[in-house]
Order: sequence, then C-alpha cells, then structure tokens
Amino acid sequence: MKKERMNFKNLREYLAWLYYQYLLITGIYVLEPWEKSIFNSILFSAIAMVVYTSYVFVPIHVRLALEFFLGIFGGQPESTMALMT
Repeated sequence: MKKERMNFKNLREYLAWLYYQYLLITGIYVLEPWEKSIFNSILFSAIAMVVYTSYVFVPIHVRLALEFFLGIFGGQPESTMALMT
C-alpha cells in the first residue's frame, strides 16, 4: 500500500512539474487567473480542432493519394479489379 501511495505522489509531483514547465514556456505565469483561463481555452480549442480535422480528413486524403499514385505507377483500375473478384 505504501509503494502505491509513493507512486501516486511521484506522479502528482511530475504532473505539477509539467504544468510548471508549461507555464514557463508559454509565459502565462505572469497573467491574471482570468487571462490564463482565456488563453488556455483558446489554445486547447485550437488543438482540439486540429486533432479532429486530422482524424476526419487525413485518412480520406491518404486514400485518394494512394489511388492516384497506384493509377500512375501501374496499379490495376477499379473496373479490372471488379471483374477479377
């Protein structure tokens, strides 16, 4: 039980250190609390939009690029594939 508590304490200290590094790197440690919350909201909203857009649109573009390059470099057209199956 004691070892699990130590791991939790170490994890908590590590997360606190990471948050402190985030504050230092972005320079928001000098802002008021309401300014920090606005900055964090905008930053995390932008990150969420990038992740969502990547999740939705990147696979489509990769598939289209693969079809394009397979067509250029000698891949069989879809109609020939349909006849073979």
